[in-house]
Amino acid sequence: MRILVVGAGAIGGYFGGRLLEAGADVTFLVRPRRATELASAGLVIKSPNGDVTLKNPPAVQADKLTEKFDVVFLSCKAFDLEDAIKSFAPAVGPETAIIPMLNGMRHLDILDARFGRERVLGGLCAIVVTLNDKREVVQLQPQQSLAFGERDGKMSDRVRAIAKVFASISGAVASEHIIQDMWEKWVFLASVAGATCLMRGPIGSILAAPGGKDFLLGILDECSAVAAAEGHPPRAPSLTRTRGMLTAEGSPITASMFRDIKAGARVEADHVIGDLIARGDKAKVPVPKLRTAYTHLKVYEQLRG
Repeated sequence: MRILVVGAGAIGGYFGGRLLEAGADVTFLVRPRRATELASAGLVIKSPNGDVTLKNPPAVQADKLTEKFDVVFLSCKAFDLEDAIKSFAPAVGPETAIIPMLNGMRHLDILDARFGRERVLGGLCAIVVTLNDKREVVQLQPQQSLAFGERDGKMSDRVRAIAKVFASISGAVASEHIIQDMWEKWVFLASVAGATCLMRGPIGSILAAPGGKDFLLGILDECSAVAAAEGHPPRAPSLTRTRGMLTAEGSPITASMFRDIKAGARVEADHVIGDLIARGDKAKVPVPKLRTAYTHLKVYEQLRG
């Protein structure tokens, strides 16, 4: 099975690197700068689950991509999706399966329109990972998970085949309810991102402030209500887990979007928060807290220029 990993940044570098480490047929689609880094220093992963340096990993740039792949593992940010599609499109053949790791749901419609729904699986991952100043992939916490599956819930032959290859990654599973899984991740992510970005602090600090707990649970209620209106209310275990994380005293948890703001980087405001608001408006679900968080993010985008 030939796997094209789009990008060798934090997510693509980690999961693609783990596949390559296990002997899978992996090629990284990268930009010129990253190609030079990989050729000189290799793909370096620093992790509580084991460090590895993969010397000169297989890599290709968009202008040299001509072959078809069995799997395209897509790990770009949502605001880079259109450019990513242009770069990996030549690799998509009639039997190619695209596994997107993007947040939210909007990307599914975009990928369906370009490649056909039958080629696009559902997917998500949960991992705290970044690139450091040396351009090494650094996993900050040992917990990790990765899920993928057919969006109609069937366990197809292609998903079984992919699962067999991906079994080398700790926490990787084929899911028969991937869309529900994606919605539950979205509810969690939007709650944490909306709260920590708006309040500019971690969950523990928000909880310690007057009205903080009510705000956190209120924004979770809004996200859950939108998911329910879309036919995917969070299941009890997911809701209990998310509530627990949002009410853990002293919790240092922040969203990656908050960390992006602190770094002056681009954020997925429209994809994580804006699209949820749009779906809430369509279903006539009131989302005042989400709307305030979204306005805050859009102001940040304007000031960032």
